[in-house]
Amino acid sequence: MDSKMKREIILQHYQNPKNKGLPEDGDFIYVNMNNESCIDEVHLKVRIENGKIVDAYFDGEACAICTSSTSIMIDTLLGKTVEEAKKIVENFGNMIDEKDYDDELLEQAIVYDDIGKQPNRKKCALLGWWGMEKVLEEHEKTL
Repeated sequence: MDSKMKREIILQHYQNPKNKGLPEDGDFIYVNMNNESCIDEVHLKVRIENGKIVDAYFDGEACAICTSSTSIMIDTLLGKTVEEAKKIVENFGNMIDEKDYDDELLEQAIVYDDIGKQPNRKKCALLGWWGMEKVLEEHEKTL
């Protein structure tokens, strides 16, 4: 994917993030994530039913990278099983850390494949994904 297309996808998810805004009720797993080195704060609510991510929302104050990355994450993981989500989250982290990863699993999250070259932006891209890791861990505790 060329850099112009990557920028367009990132900008689209920043200006019009998917599933932004937290529902007040429902059976959601909630986590709050903060980046100590900047203003990024993400509130994440995820509903998992029958081993599948059926609903997910986020809110908070965050930069363009963090907001768009969290929006893309939700868009990518909705409808996936918990096991599929774990693999995608792991591969996203590997990509950001410049380790081996399966780019086909990442779908549009591949737009961040260069972010590892900007160490000060890695946490921005990862914050929502770390939140999803916590959600998946919390879900496993309920089984």
